[in-house]
Amino acid sequence: MVEKIQRVAQEIEAAQLGNAAELEQFRIAYIGRKGLIASLFDDLKQVAPEQRRQVGQDLNRLKNRAQERFDQAQEQLANTTDSGNANAFDFSLPTVPNTLGTRHPLSLVRNEINRIFSRIGFNISEGPEMEDDWHNFTALNFPENHPAREMQDTFFLSQDRDKLLRTHTSTVQVRLMEMQKPPLRSIMPGRVYRNEAISARAHMVFHQVEGLYVDKNVSFADLKQTLYYFAKEMFGQDTKIRFRPSFFPFTEPSAEIDITCLICKGEGCNICKYSGWVEIGGSGMVDPNVLQNCGIDPEVYSGFAFGMGIERITMLKYQIKDLRLFTENDVRFLKQFEGVI
Repeated sequence: MVEKIQRVAQEIEAAQLGNAAELEQFRIAYIGRKGLIASLFDDLKQVAPEQRRQVGQDLNRLKNRAQERFDQAQEQLANTTDSGNANAFDFSLPTVPNTLGTRHPLSLVRNEINRIFSRIGFNISEGPEMEDDWHNFTALNFPENHPAREMQDTFFLSQDRDKLLRTHTSTVQVRLMEMQKPPLRSIMPGRVYRNEAISARAHMVFHQVEGLYVDKNVSFADLKQTLYYFAKEMFGQDTKIRFRPSFFPFTEPSAEIDITCLICKGEGCNICKYSGWVEIGGSGMVDPNVLQNCGIDPEVYSGFAFGMGIERITMLKYQIKDLRLFTENDVRFLKQFEGVI
């Protein structure tokens, strides 16, 4: 066994590694899974127990030396190739045009949302994307066994699951209610993260805008009129809106928000599944427990909250059918929005 190791060591030192073919041949012969060194490790079990430790150390040194020779030769070959390519550049070739896109459609829609709500007295609030359990879950009335607290739904940053990437911008609502006293009227646009498979309809990172209004005598009628105004300003005066009963831990009562399909104008098509309606978000009256968790007396104050995905609004507004287009940085896609103000 010792003689085999010495013979392979001599072959490694004598190997010629002047080009890519020789380098690949060396890798297969010595470093690869079926190479000579791997074969020697397999034969280690046949060595006498009292010699096995020493032979194992020799094999490890042999393996490290083979990898070292391979890495050095690979780096030297890469440097030689880069230098040769630089010298071989053809300066007679035409220049590559510096192609520019335009403002991103998500930025365009986010700015438009900000303008719409600013006109009716809403401020704009922002908060950190790395959050803790209190602001993301506990303060918002999420029970301990809620699915959102599981790792398959949330990106946790610590073993105790107290640090995480926020799953919604409701965290900013909590921080706002903790820092300021009512009346409060603000929207919270920002980026959020959820552990989802990337597809044409879902992504692990996306953007939300949420709204919060807390004051004395705030009612569901105030919520409805606010969202009626937003839908007509964003999608056109002919747009209709409806509310469907739903459930969210942080609002009670809660409702899903639907608007008339922009493709078929409510007549029914494959986009809206022939219902004439498409969902744009969720809403409801702020749960008294949430107000109390944030130091606001629910016997004196009430409020409403709503949330929408900016990607969903953008896809509806511009009839974009694949969510992945927003993150592919394709200039051809971005140039389509040159005329958008």
